[in-house]
Amino acid sequence: MISDRLAPRGFGHNTLHLKQRNNHQTQIDFVKIICPPYMGKQDSSQKEKKADDLPTVLLLRQPFVLTVYEKQFSEKFRFLKPWESSMPLHQFLSTHAGSVKAAFFTAGRPITADILQNLPELRFIMTTSAGLDHIDLNECKRRGIRVANAGSIFSEDVADTAVGLLIDVLRRVSAANRFVKAGLWQKKGDYSLGHKLGGKRVGIVGMGSIGLSVAKKLNPFGCIISYTSRNKKPHLSFPFYPYIKELAANCDIIIICCALTDQTRHMIDKNVMLALGKEGVIVNVARGAIVNEKELVECLLKGEIAGAGLDVFENEPNVPEELFSLDNVVMTPHHAVMTDESLNDLFQLVIGNLDAFFSNKPLTFEVVQA
Repeated sequence: MISDRLAPRGFGHNTLHLKQRNNHQTQIDFVKIICPPYMGKQDSSQKEKKADDLPTVLLLRQPFVLTVYEKQFSEKFRFLKPWESSMPLHQFLSTHAGSVKAAFFTAGRPITADILQNLPELRFIMTTSAGLDHIDLNECKRRGIRVANAGSIFSEDVADTAVGLLIDVLRRVSAANRFVKAGLWQKKGDYSLGHKLGGKRVGIVGMGSIGLSVAKKLNPFGCIISYTSRNKKPHLSFPFYPYIKELAANCDIIIICCALTDQTRHMIDKNVMLALGKEGVIVNVARGAIVNEKELVECLLKGEIAGAGLDVFENEPNVPEELFSLDNVVMTPHHAVMTDESLNDLFQLVIGNLDAFFSNKPLTFEVVQA
């Protein structure tokens, strides 16, 4: 016998049509579970209602971390995506102005006073980057908007990239790789000499968490470390130079790790490059506009510095074409932070901070606005 236990809870015998054969074997000839016609719609509406009940977070472009962890994010937050709407941005923002209390932004989209004026209820901005040059912090302070960034979670990865770019430039790893793959080893014989890392005088521009990590990684190679920063760090024994040109004149290599501000924009100009000298190398893992890119290209083409390792550029993703043919220039596409581990750390940080904001709890890496 087939009992009612075979039928879904809440349904009886009329859900199963049975036929008895002569051999007393029972066979299910046709099974039809009768569902109330409104149940599918009810489930859909319940899902929509649940999504509507989630805290609302504004995006202006899709962060990569959201693309990778979209399922986890969407279980906790409802994201407003203006690029999916046919409305102009200002109209989209005005339409949702009353519901947006939190926003999740990336470094690739400037957050200006004009944008913030369209969001009168906004109280929290979470950004994926450590740098804050894309956000109008003065306007945020005036409006009482709290800001949190990625803090130090990328520091080790960025420092690794800085060291990798430096070794690549000095030992010409990428250029030698192209030489071998082009079949030139057989045709032209031995490749030209590179330069030793040990004993090089390395000046670090910006001794924050990234700069300090770079110093710790290069010290065991036998590099001689010095630095410039907004202030001298009392706990560090490395020589401190208050002026960038003075640092460059006493170094073979400068590695840029500082934030982009009005004071640091184009800080690395032709005068600094000439002070660094013809054997000098520049590595930039901070922001492209800290270097006067036009003057950098000019110095490289004229041989006024020896090489460059660049992860960032002044007008990304546009890169000066003059650099493409230079074997003494190694470039990566603003990729220093991009590792599986750091992306997971960023996911944990963002989701934790959004939870904290909506629960009125302390934020991690909240920016103190002077």
